[in-house]
Amino acid sequence: MLCKSHAIVLKTIKFSETSLVVKAYTELYGLKSFLVRSVRKKHAKNSPNLFQPLSLLEVVYTDKEGAGLIIPKEIASWHHFLTIPFDVYKSSVILFMNELIYRSVHEEEANPNIFQFLTESLIYIDTTNHSVSNVHLVFGIQLTRYLGFFPLGSFSPDKPYFLLREGVFSKYSGEQDDSLNQHDSELFYRFTQVNLENCHTVEIANSTRTRLLETIILYYKLHLIGFGEIKSVEVLNQVFHA
Repeated sequence: MLCKSHAIVLKTIKFSETSLVVKAYTELYGLKSFLVRSVRKKHAKNSPNLFQPLSLLEVVYTDKEGAGLIIPKEIASWHHFLTIPFDVYKSSVILFMNELIYRSVHEEEANPNIFQFLTESLIYIDTTNHSVSNVHLVFGIQLTRYLGFFPLGSFSPDKPYFLLREGVFSKYSGEQDDSLNQHDSELFYRFTQVNLENCHTVEIANSTRTRLLETIILYYKLHLIGFGEIKSVEVLNQVFHA
């Protein structure tokens, strides 16, 4: 069966001197692994730049039941990033988002809602003229809607503590490592109420931004088995604290 789908590049692995394995999340078929040959040759049909983190591709391939690596018939960009490659802030955010998606999205079947959210987020980041200093925070929280553990309830004087393990706002604080104090609970809730388009209006100190990012990553670790470490956090902190 001939398949055609939009796809998001999640990871590339060197397969040989001239070939790459491209792991991608496709709109119509979920996670797929493609073997792209001759990509590293001098006059290659497909440039290695085509497979940068979170690049948006269109892929045509023949689906063979039980096949592992898929050799695409055609592969091309369907949205060229215009600003991300040349903006250190945007490219740092993209590195974090790439790592977060790769470690958390494991859909073997199509999930159009996740795919739409991811692509709309990427295109927004590429086209916006606003600051992206809060984008990774909002993206990390909003992605949990599609992963099944978006925070429940709301911050209030009656429920001033957010319990990370339970994912709810509570009247009572929980274990010290698994719950936020009132100040951080209010901050966390504030970021659940904004979206990418207006998150630039939220002004917070760099130290607060770092603390909130650490909270979001801990939240993922508590809800996703084997989530691991996010190495790009160090890059983000260096860029936004410069």
